[in-house]
Amino acid sequence: MHPIDLQAIMAFHAAYADVIDSDTLERWPGFFTESCHYRITHVDNEREGLPAGVVWADSRAMLEDRIAALREANIYERHRYRHLVGIPVVESADVHGAVARTPFMVARIMATGETMLFATGVYRDRFVVDDGQLRLAERVAVCDSGVTDTLMALPL
Repeated sequence: MHPIDLQAIMAFHAAYADVIDSDTLERWPGFFTESCHYRITHVDNEREGLPAGVVWADSRAMLEDRIAALREANIYERHRYRHLVGIPVVESADVHGAVARTPFMVARIMATGETMLFATGVYRDRFVVDDGQLRLAERVAVCDSGVTDTLMALPL
């Protein structure tokens, strides 16, 4: 086994963003371990040590439920995202996992074609090797702004 490296993390981010941006959201929970932590919050909450967030889940099953609700129950104005993901800062890595911070920008494209910058921030990730695959044990998407102008329907 080789230590997890920058290239592996960058390839993970590319595949992760592609699943969201191409609207194949049913594949999105597979990027996480069964027992994971996923949270979208903002920088002020993080600075204050407040665990609350816009989105919070503590298992892959919760992420699957979120996608099922998105497809079958939630009512929201249709839109899609385009992710731009920066180069990760790998804080630690070995053959079992890695900890990294990665900047992101997400544009939101409305059904009308209007495109706007929706979110910027940093992913704070803890990766593990799970069943031979790199997966997220924890992802905290820390948004730079505390203002979300619409229901955050799609994952970041």
